[in-house]
Amino acid sequence: MKKIRIVVVDDSAFSRRSITRMLEGLDSVEVVGYAINGEEGIQKVIALKPDLVTLDLEMPKMDGFTLLRILTTRFSVPVIVISALSGADKVFRALELGALDFVSKPSSSASVDLLSIKEDLQKKVLQILSLKTFVHVRSTSAITPHGVSAAESVKAGRAGIGIKHAIDLVAIGSSTGGPPALQHIFSAFEQKYPFAIVVSQHMPAGFTKAFAERLNRTSHFDVKEAEDGDLVLPGRILIAPGGKNMVFEVCGGQVTARIVMPSDSDRYVPSVDVMLNSCAGIYRKRVAAVILTGMGNDGSKGVQVIKEQGGFVIAESEETAVVYGMPREAVATGVVDRCVPLDKVVSEIILQGGFS
Repeated sequence: MKKIRIVVVDDSAFSRRSITRMLEGLDSVEVVGYAINGEEGIQKVIALKPDLVTLDLEMPKMDGFTLLRILTTRFSVPVIVISALSGADKVFRALELGALDFVSKPSSSASVDLLSIKEDLQKKVLQILSLKTFVHVRSTSAITPHGVSAAESVKAGRAGIGIKHAIDLVAIGSSTGGPPALQHIFSAFEQKYPFAIVVSQHMPAGFTKAFAERLNRTSHFDVKEAEDGDLVLPGRILIAPGGKNMVFEVCGGQVTARIVMPSDSDRYVPSVDVMLNSCAGIYRKRVAAVILTGMGNDGSKGVQVIKEQGGFVIAESEETAVVYGMPREAVATGVVDRCVPLDKVVSEIILQGGFS
């Protein structure tokens, strides 16, 4: 099998050596070069034509952000950002500029601490290796297992629905490409609507607080990282904390968020399936589930439970999804009511909620 060719860009010699060893621990990977700053990074990408670049954001001369813009716009090279937690806000800026994913680098330079990212880094590189089967192709239609286009299957699924039920909750699941997609959606609401929003975005611990604060600056809704015991209230958006799951229970007549540790069977965390399963039994037909861009199939089981309880299901269409994995798997279940591009998600929520 042809190996994936990677260039490592980091101004720390220790980090470069450590990241190289981690990557070359995978049989399918070959580190073909490294660079100590953005200028050298461009030269190496032109000369070596890598399949993937790992990128530190803070470097001398040309920084990581400038290099990232060039790599994603001129060369279309997938980029994984490897950055310290202290730069969380910078990580989300990098994702908005086109980085495919990120790995949280420990702030300590001790070798044992840096090696702690090995499993996460290798996992994300392997996911990118499988992008040929997940990533959308803008010029073709998504095909269901029955050979029917996604648009046609959704249209058929909507036949006879007719009745619109008001919604009290919007439950959103996302992964790779999710942070900028979520920011786009939340900033598109022109006012605070009388429903709550809950989100499970695959993300490691420590990043979701900064992510929620970033979203809060551009949204009419009140956005926060969910804490155990938070009330699910109209006009509020709760983001599941990284590395944990968010479920719900009714206490004193009010729906309350509970933050729980994932089980061994949870492949993706925060789990979209766990969140959807939990809210379906409480909100029944008054919930809309939204599956956005992401690798894998998280959410595909949850949307079926949502539909069984009478809820409404929306999936992001192939034309805008950074990675058409999670939405594709949701559509394949046959329960998706609407498959729409990202810029139509908000209008679809408002329409189905009866707020238009």
